[in-house]
Amino acid sequence: MPKMKTHRGAAKRFRKTATGKAKFPRTNRNHILTKKATKRKRQLRRPNYAAPGDQKRIEELLPYL
Repeated sequence: MPKMKTHRGAAKRFRKTATGKAKFPRTNRNHILTKKATKRKRQLRRPNYAAPGDQKRIEELLPYL
């Protein structure tokens, strides 16, 4: 059986934590930052974690991550 292919779009967006959760950066931190509060921009630095319901789908997209 051939090797499974990694979904390259998902590979650029998700990383795996030591416990196996999918981690990804938060949205709304790329442009038009002047009108966003400093507190909001600081909180957007923290990573976001995939919901348990999405975890299985992400693992299928990233078989070798």
